[in-house]
Amino acid sequence: MKNVMLSALWLVAAFATPVQAQNQANRAAPTQVLIVVGPSTHPPGTHEVAAGARLIKHCLEHAENVHGIQAEVVTTWPEDRQRLQKVATVVFTGDQFPPARMPDGERIMADLTNMMDHGCGLVCVHYATGLAAGDVAKDGDHPLLKWMGGYFATRCEHHQSIARIYAAAVIEPAKANHPVLRGWKTFTVHDEPYINNYFGKDGPAKNVTPLATSQLPPESPKSEIVAWAVSRDDGGRGVGIVMPHFYKNWQVDDLRLLIMNGIVWSAKLEVPAEGVRTKPPELAQFEPAAVEPLRSAKK
Repeated sequence: MKNVMLSALWLVAAFATPVQAQNQANRAAPTQVLIVVGPSTHPPGTHEVAAGARLIKHCLEHAENVHGIQAEVVTTWPEDRQRLQKVATVVFTGDQFPPARMPDGERIMADLTNMMDHGCGLVCVHYATGLAAGDVAKDGDHPLLKWMGGYFATRCEHHQSIARIYAAAVIEPAKANHPVLRGWKTFTVHDEPYINNYFGKDGPAKNVTPLATSQLPPESPKSEIVAWAVSRDDGGRGVGIVMPHFYKNWQVDDLRLLIMNGIVWSAKLEVPAEGVRTKPPELAQFEPAAVEPLRSAKK
């Protein structure tokens, strides 16, 4: 009887081993997030794109309730295309969409096109959502409309988005059922959430979901989309979040949670019911030029 039981167990193990091994491999392989830092000329304490990228990496890798993420911060686009194939999502920071400002932009866009076609995610933070007139077709067409669902149109002929610092912008979760909305609530922030963002000549497509809105500007308020997500036909996911302008606002828990949710969702990981929880970071440890903006930049 003992031999029969041992034989049965051996058979089960023999058939289960490949599946278990694959499951173990899947669990062991970290989810790769590539954080790309583009050029920036903003004054200290504002944008701080490199420090912000390091902060994002830290938060992703030390989240309290999401594990198995490995993030890499780069200032030049990787040469190794096999390495790029392993990336689950790309996060951009910089003054305007970095591929439009980095050297060898055509190669970067070609690589991105291939990655997006294979379902890679894409997230742009604050000014990295921005495109200028020379970056887009006369009618405003650009791959970001497909990859991210929309963009901040800066000095464009077809559309004029608005960049303005508000003393107290109230940011509200949109009325939608979306994983990126999990866990965060309405917050008020002194920042520069871009408004009148461009989602195409007919407005947001059906596969674009507003995530956060704000009643702006104060003197003539209307509901403005300041964060959004797209579920693309290629299976990929994109997120645009037009904050933070001030580096110190990375300590705003609900804003940071919104951004981390967006990155995790874009990488096709499960966003916890309470959202991606991270401890308030010590901002100075990520080596910004300044934690607090210069007095002239606070307006």
